[in-house]
Amino acid sequence: MRAAIYIGKDGLETDARLVRLTQELERGGCALYRLHHDERPQEGTDMVLSVGGDGTFLSAAGFVVESGIPVAGVNLGRLGFLSENRPEDVAHALLAGEYTIEERSLLHFSPVTGSGTVDSWPYALNEVTVHRSGAAILGVDVCVDGAWLPTYWADGLIISTSSGSTAYSLSAGGPIVLPAAKVLILTPIAPHNLNMRPLVVPDTAGISLRMQSRDESVIFTADNRTAKIDAGARMDVSVAQFSLKRVRLNKSDFINALTEKLFWGEDVRNNK
Repeated sequence: MRAAIYIGKDGLETDARLVRLTQELERGGCALYRLHHDERPQEGTDMVLSVGGDGTFLSAAGFVVESGIPVAGVNLGRLGFLSENRPEDVAHALLAGEYTIEERSLLHFSPVTGSGTVDSWPYALNEVTVHRSGAAILGVDVCVDGAWLPTYWADGLIISTSSGSTAYSLSAGGPIVLPAAKVLILTPIAPHNLNMRPLVVPDTAGISLRMQSRDESVIFTADNRTAKIDAGARMDVSVAQFSLKRVRLNKSDFINALTEKLFWGEDVRNNK
């Protein structure tokens, strides 16, 4: 197997756990090379190892996904839902073939009017958001498959994939969704409507956004990228025509990750 190693933070290349991982892979016959930011994987690469946390994984996805090469997350960061694998568990699983390749949906966004761009890659794995840039409350008009929802008056709005349900959307009160679920989640950020709640829609839905603000600009984010766009901008969001291939080790489990990382269901009555 030929694998690229993408390291998101300087200094991690000398981390003892990563050094042991690379040594184990090379002893098992893997050909490894370092992949730097915005480089394209070399011809014949079978897998990319993203070393760090979920932010590193999102960066790696941005310049790997269109090649169709699967990405394996190696967690040297904090929580890690995309990069959930401990370095100690990775080498044996990859060398023994104890993993599967899962497909993770991406969001595609296309500004219709207004200025400001995030970059030339109009996709996101976790979520896209619009957020007020000043003190004024933001109104977000949302159209789902031609049906206009009541205006969200809030600090902003998150549109997330199922992969992103445990990211920004969760901290804003959105639901936890299993990664295999084919849905999109609309979650208001600090809404000023007591009766506005997160909404789950099919991932086949076409979503259009139109902003209302007394400020001149609105903050737009796509995963870990940020830009300012005109307050009067309109934007379309939908699921992309291609997906990210993510390596999932056979021993990994989403429910266990929730209980171990977020202490889901932590209760003295649940102690086993």
